[in-house]
Amino acid sequence: MCPGSVITVVDEQMRNTETNLQDVNFAEFRRKIRHAEVLSAATEKLLRTLRFSGRLSVIVKNGSILKSGYEEGYFTRAQDERLIS
Repeated sequence: MCPGSVITVVDEQMRNTETNLQDVNFAEFRRKIRHAEVLSAATEKLLRTLRFSGRLSVIVKNGSILKSGYEEGYFTRAQDERLIS
């Protein structure tokens, strides 16, 4: 085996490891979204304290939050009553 082929094998192994790590990270991201685990505990506590009902929006680019916002009163009282019953 020549020295160049050893480097090629190591490079390929590193790429495979990076790809597997990205797959694992993306799977964890999807799990958190599915289970509604996207807010910190402190933010969830604040929302409960405020009894906030509405829509939260977060826009992310390359892993950084570009913009966030909220809409109050997104749910109607009739919907609230159905959720409680």
